[in-house]
Amino acid sequence: MSELVRSLQERTARAVPARHVSGAGGWWLRHDAAGSWWAGSVLPHHDAAPAELPGRIAHAERFYAGHGATACFQISPGACPATLDAALAARGYVLRSPMSLRTATTATLVGEPRHAVRLDDHPAPDWMHVAGAGPAEREVLDRIRLPAAYATAVIGGTPVAVGRAVADTGWAGVFGMATLPEARGRGAARAVLAALAGWARDHAADRMYLQVEPGNTAAERLYDRLGFTEICAYHYRTTSPTARPATSSPAATAVTS
Repeated sequence: MSELVRSLQERTARAVPARHVSGAGGWWLRHDAAGSWWAGSVLPHHDAAPAELPGRIAHAERFYAGHGATACFQISPGACPATLDAALAARGYVLRSPMSLRTATTATLVGEPRHAVRLDDHPAPDWMHVAGAGPAEREVLDRIRLPAAYATAVIGGTPVAVGRAVADTGWAGVFGMATLPEARGRGAARAVLAALAGWARDHAADRMYLQVEPGNTAAERLYDRLGFTEICAYHYRTTSPTARPATSSPAATAVTS
């Protein structure tokens, strides 16, 4: 399971590419001006002996300080070593933003969208508007080098829901799901996912994954109905007691119905 979790989180890192990435003994140190933890946290995906751990953490802290940022670690069943979470807590890091990593088979999601859905290779202005994404997020999207699709559901000629998918070695990650408040409960998000699943199938991805914040009831209900099952929970550790990931991140799978 830990290998699967690591592979999906590394796919996420490629789907939400950071501006600055530095390797440190198998750990991915990432920073991005967009301020999102999706593209701005450490992926500690290589083991370290107990005696090495303080030095590894200090090296990461210097990396973020050099970018004027607060150090942040993503902690999951894929993190190495298993004692990292406790070591960070003892160092004063606080737990923030629990998340749920979920997967589904593409075949269960493919279907005829209830509403018209437009698929683009790049984010159009109306996609960016519904997603609530600004220039910093656009810069992240411009760095993607993998096949990507941007889905926009349209009701009555108005774009009302969006999402994007990135195909990577048999998997397609789903990101940026958003629905305008006035269109929620009308099947727009489901139509977006169906269209993205069809695109994923055409790009040899037979599995899909996404991340959702526990407590986002509408999104959790939708993903449950469509067959997404949790493979793990994970969280972040940061030195700032008030920090939270940027809600406008292009990776945020929130606000769906």
